[in-house]
Amino acid sequence: MNRITSIFERLKTEGRHGFIPFVTAGDPDLDATREIVLALASLGADVIELGVPFSDPMADGPTIQASSQRALSKGVTLSLVLKLIAEIRRSSEVPIVLFSYFNPLLRFGIDVLAGKAADAGVDGVLITDVVGHESQEIAAVLKQRNIELISLIAPTTSDARLREIAAKSGGFLYAVSRAGVTGAREKMSSDAEVLVRRAREISDLPIAVGFGISTREQIESVWRYAEAAVVGSAIVNRIALAEKGGEVAAVEGFVRSILPTFANSVTQT
Repeated sequence: MNRITSIFERLKTEGRHGFIPFVTAGDPDLDATREIVLALASLGADVIELGVPFSDPMADGPTIQASSQRALSKGVTLSLVLKLIAEIRRSSEVPIVLFSYFNPLLRFGIDVLAGKAADAGVDGVLITDVVGHESQEIAAVLKQRNIELISLIAPTTSDARLREIAAKSGGFLYAVSRAGVTGAREKMSSDAEVLVRRAREISDLPIAVGFGISTREQIESVWRYAEAAVVGSAIVNRIALAEKGGEVAAVEGFVRSILPTFANSVTQT
């Protein structure tokens, strides 16, 4: 069974909700990313999204755009990201999703990617800008290697499009909380909750909500109606602001401050 499917089944059985952090691979460097991922896993991350650095991340706000540029300036490539995941697998079985744009994956070769990603221990791939027939073909190739294609849905997605997306998706659906790019926000709109209700009428897949989540209150709000909450830009920002060598501690402190399980003195397993 795919690790993503397994973890969401476990969450359902235990009556818990998921925490999915995002970090950009190679920011500030690959060694630090490995330690950050392992720290997040030890803190109870249920799935970890690992961003593949890309020169033109149109769906991302300035925080993640800057992290991609920092990683690219260090020479981080998709091949190195896959090598990093293989290293992480020596110490952790936390489900890992590659978060990427289509261009770097296309240049790498989807068939090649599927094989190397499976060998490295990737569980899912989320491609922000692939649609229609291309995504269906990619999903089929990945599925052969027990890798799920994770799909984005947005408040502007029509019901017909929701059905189309859900039909070729696996693992979970990533519900974008609002229109626009990634980035922490002080307040969340009700758009995400409405979107999740619409998606539940069409699909049985678990649903994670992301874009703009940065506080304990926002995580608790999402957990009322969705299976998991995704926190990205707020974590990436803590990494950017940390002193060199202090990135892991900065992430650990921030996650402990926002996860309701720590506030309730409950340790995730």
